[in-house]
Order: sequence, then C-alpha cells, then structure tokens
Amino acid sequence: MPSTNTWLLAHCKEETYPNLFTVYTYRQTAGRGQAGNAWESEPGKNLSFSTLFHLRSAEQASRLNLLVPLAIVEAMDSTDVTLSIKWPNDIYFGDKKLGGILIENVFIGSRAAFAVAGIGLNINQELFVSDAPNPVSFRQITGTTYDLDALLDRIVEHMGARLSLLDDYTSLKQAYMARLYRRAGFFPYVERDVSTAPTTIADAAAISADTHQPFLAEIADIDPYGRLVLRRTDGTVSTYHFKQIRFVL
Repeated sequence: MPSTNTWLLAHCKEETYPNLFTVYTYRQTAGRGQAGNAWESEPGKNLSFSTLFHLRSAEQASRLNLLVPLAIVEAMDSTDVTLSIKWPNDIYFGDKKLGGILIENVFIGSRAAFAVAGIGLNINQELFVSDAPNPVSFRQITGTTYDLDALLDRIVEHMGARLSLLDDYTSLKQAYMARLYRRAGFFPYVERDVSTAPTTIADAAAISADTHQPFLAEIADIDPYGRLVLRRTDGTVSTYHFKQIRFVL
C-alpha cells in the first residue's frame, strides 16, 4: 500500500467507519511525514498504520496532537523502557527517534468532522540505510522481537482509553507535558525560517550554514494552539509554530 493515510482519507467521507477504525500495512511504499519528510520502513518489520477519529469540534482536532503520541508512549512503556514525546508529536527514546505521527483533518463545510492519524513506528528493524540522522527501533532498544499485530492492538486500545481526554484539556496537557522530551533543563535550539521543506535536526553542519545562531532555552509551556513556548537563559520567552524551531542534538 502506498500510504495508509492517503487510503483512509480517500474513503472516510464515502464510507461509514467507526471511531478508531484502523488501516495498516506491512509494506508502505509512499509513507508521508510532517511537511514532506519521508519515512524509511523495512517491509514486514515495523508498524505503519492510520487511525480514524470522529470529531465534534475544532478543539478536539487540535488536541489529537497531544492525545495520539501520549497514548503511544503509554502503550509501549515497559519496566525497562520509558519513551518520550519530542514536540510536537515524534516518539523518542533518549535522543533517538522511534516514530513519527502525521495528523490530517477532514472538513465537511466549515466543521472538522474527522481526523486521520498516520503513525510510523520502528519496531523490529535492525538496520537503517537512509540519511535519517537518528533512527532507532524497539528491537534495538530491548533486544526483543515483537508481535506487530499484538502491539498494534495495544496501541489502539490505549487510544480508546484516552479518548475522554479530548474533552478535558487540562488533564490532557498535564499528561502530555510530563512525557515531553527535554522537559526539564536548558538545551540548545536554533530558530529557522518558515519553510515547507522537510525538517532536519540541527547538527554542526546545519548550524554553520544557518543564518540563526543556537541558543539555550527550557520548555516553558505548550500554548492552547499547540505552539512551543521556550524561555531563554536571560528570561526572554518566545513562542514557535512547528517548523520555526529546531532541536540541536
């Protein structure tokens, strides 16, 4: 299948699918990430799936960016592994990227009626050959090979168990913030010009070619629009949309 998101988006208006209806494939040939990023996935080794969410409001649509990654890290946690969420919705283990999420909304008239969450998770892949800077798989972390069907079922179940948080923003935000990558402490960031080009993590080469200089900041908040609020060491507070800021690793 080229893309589970593309398939589900094409059919959700025409068919009556239940909430959390999920399409998955073991071989996705045209997976899409945020703003054009590609996603490497060895056939039969990883999870590539899309889940449908019925929406009652625009507020629920925006809150899915918090709920979906939260449900995933909770479903995949174990006694030996604690995952985190790199803002806005990447799944991380330490400084390595385990997965990514692309959420697309479907409007009927002016109302947000559905959302499709496309999710790619590195599970059993042992070798990555693309130029992605920091991939990691669950197997590389734990040394265990996982049953993909069972893991998918657990993730979707956690999404269902967390659905009530779409109507409880305070609790949802608190749980999401607690799982944020680099939640506590000052870390380097680089501002970037807004672009539709694929995002790269800022490394030494990228920084040297960038017109902006790195700075130290801590995560102060996530505002109601899902933007990242950073506080610099001098106390200056700045708010960023996705693609306006890079994490320096």
